[in-house]
Amino acid sequence: MSCGSRPPLKAMNVSDHPASRNRLLSLLPPTEFEDLSKIWEFVPLGRGDVIANANAPIDHIYFLCSGIGSVVTAAKDGQRAEAGMVGREGFCPTSAAVGGSISIHEVLIQMPGDAYRIPLDAMKSTLGDKPAFANLLARFIQTFATQISYTALCNANYQVDQRLARWLLMCHDRVAGNEIGLTHDFVSSMLAVRRPSVTNAFHILEGMKLVFAERGRITIRDRKGLEDFAGSAYGEPEQEYRSLIGAL
Repeated sequence: MSCGSRPPLKAMNVSDHPASRNRLLSLLPPTEFEDLSKIWEFVPLGRGDVIANANAPIDHIYFLCSGIGSVVTAAKDGQRAEAGMVGREGFCPTSAAVGGSISIHEVLIQMPGDAYRIPLDAMKSTLGDKPAFANLLARFIQTFATQISYTALCNANYQVDQRLARWLLMCHDRVAGNEIGLTHDFVSSMLAVRRPSVTNAFHILEGMKLVFAERGRITIRDRKGLEDFAGSAYGEPEQEYRSLIGAL
C-alpha cells in the first residue's frame, strides 16, 4: 500500500447494530444493511399506536425490534378482527414491498416496543439494487400469508379456548420472557368473540395450569402443554417461517 493511500473501509458489523434485533434486518449482507441504515429512523412504539390505517396511504414501512403489532381487518360497519400479528420477525405493512401504496389493514400496536422505519418512497427506490433485502421481504410476505390463512381456518373450525392458546403462543414467540401484558377486553376484540367467552377460555387454560391470568398480564406457565392443547391450530405458519427464513 502506498503511503498516500487509505485503508479500505470495513463493512458494518450487522450484529452490533440495534436494528439487528429485527430478524429480517439481521440477515442482510453488511453492504445492504449499511445502505438501509442511511434511510431508516428509529421510533418508539406505544400501546395503541396506529402505524398503518386501513384503506389509507402508507407513509412508512416498520421493522419492529420489540413489541407486537396487530394486523386488523375492519369492515365498513365497524366489525373488527385480527387477521395476523407481526413482531421482531418481520415488517409491516407488507403491501409496500410489492409496489402497494395503500394499506388494506390497520396495524395497531398491542404491546409497546420500538422499530426502525423507512419512508415508502425510499423503500420503493431502494429495492431494485438490494436483491437480498427484496428476497427476504418476499419470503416474509409468504409466511405472513400463511399465518393469515391459518387465522381464517382457526376462526372457522376451532373452539375459543384452542384459538386463545394459539394466539398466546404467537404472542409468546414475539416477546422476551413469559409475561404478556394484555387485557381480556383486548384479547376478545382481537379474537372477535365476546368477553365472557374469552374469560371462560382463560379459566380452562388456568385450570390446566398452562397460564396464569391477572389484570393486564398473562403469564405462560407451561409452553409445551399450551402447544399440546392448541393442537393443529398452532405450528404450520411457524414451520413455514423456519423453512423460508429461520428461527422466529
